[in-house]
Amino acid sequence: MIQEEPQKRGLMDWLKESVTIKLIFIGILTLVLLIPSSLVNNLITERSNRQDEMMDDVSDKWSGSQVIKGPVLIIPYKNQVKFIDATQKESTKEVIENLYVLPDNLHIKAGLTTQTLHRGIFDVAVYNSSVKVSGNFSKADLNSLSLTPDQLLLNKARLTFSISDLKGLKNNPVIKAAGQTLSAEPVFDNNSVFGGGLQTNIDLSDTQNNEFTFEYNLDLKGSQGLSFLHLGKTTQVEATGTWNSPSFDGRYLPDERKMDSNGFTASWHMLYYNRPFPQQWINNDTLLSNDKKLGDAVFGIKLRLPVDQYQKTMRTSKYALLIIMLTFISLFLTEVIRKQRIHIFNYVLVGVAMIIYYSLLLSFSEQMGYNWAYLIASVSTIALVSVFIASLLKNKMAALLFAFILAVFYVFIFVIIQLEDLALMIGSIALFIIVGILMYFSRKINWDK
Repeated sequence: MIQEEPQKRGLMDWLKESVTIKLIFIGILTLVLLIPSSLVNNLITERSNRQDEMMDDVSDKWSGSQVIKGPVLIIPYKNQVKFIDATQKESTKEVIENLYVLPDNLHIKAGLTTQTLHRGIFDVAVYNSSVKVSGNFSKADLNSLSLTPDQLLLNKARLTFSISDLKGLKNNPVIKAAGQTLSAEPVFDNNSVFGGGLQTNIDLSDTQNNEFTFEYNLDLKGSQGLSFLHLGKTTQVEATGTWNSPSFDGRYLPDERKMDSNGFTASWHMLYYNRPFPQQWINNDTLLSNDKKLGDAVFGIKLRLPVDQYQKTMRTSKYALLIIMLTFISLFLTEVIRKQRIHIFNYVLVGVAMIIYYSLLLSFSEQMGYNWAYLIASVSTIALVSVFIASLLKNKMAALLFAFILAVFYVFIFVIIQLEDLALMIGSIALFIIVGILMYFSRKINWDK
């Protein structure tokens, strides 16, 4: 018993003083702190989803994102079809089918006046827009469809067009086409060419080869974005607006664009060669309702808010493991170099402060934006941890040095967040330098004592 007691004390002393054992504890603690870090990420996602819900709610009450579709010319025609009657004899009957024709030239000019609506702490971009749609239809190629001119019911032709949210329409569109002034009526048939929309009857009996021009104006409101459907053989779109931070999405980017503090201008010019729709077809009401083809033909403007604090906060939180690990290593090296033991519980408290940092960042960013929130959360956390280290080591210079190291870490992360294209390269170079510094300071550490 007398010999075993010194051996136990020796083992306990070795466990307390071994830097290897200390590093193992620090590694385990770093992994454990990933649990609350993931909870913070869930909180950021939840708040981001809440923002989306508020934006959808405001959009539902104001009007949603608008997509300008059309117009499409629909010409009914008579067709003789064969069938087997009740006596098993082959008979024919006359049915009415539809010929669909897309515009030869389609020109859209849209002007947006934007504003920001507030729902609690969340913002939603909305707009009022005046859209002028004009163009022409050319003679249909009936031979390619095996049709003859006498089959067409020109006096029963229809023009149909659509916007994605009719609630946003503020006027009753008046269509000037083929020398006629026409009023549009809503289409309640979900099997129509656009699954709804607006339609007007047009008499083409007096037109030459069914060729005519058209124009109409849409006075509408919407939110978050305005898009257009590429339907013409030649489609030209000109858009202007007072929003100074738009983004352009869809399959086609503008040929020309200009953005400044006063707003934006953009223009598109597209040909039908890469359009996913034929110029004319028969007996297919759903061709323009195909989601895949619509996705390949829609383009337009997104009114993005200048700063998405949730996206930046989420990107920042993904560096939590790196910050915690570097902070613990810095604290460990300070402990070894100064030969002053720091209890593992104090590491736990420092790690908790690192996690709470992200909660501070999230809550402040919702109120005053990401940059100010990052400054407040970083300064607060650096001050808290530095004062704590000063009280542990009883050395202000060591605490100031540790504060400087933390400040370098947070500045480094902030720069990485601001960069996009160069983020990977800058981050890799910085980590390479950090590993080199750690190699330098660890080369003389006795890992057994």
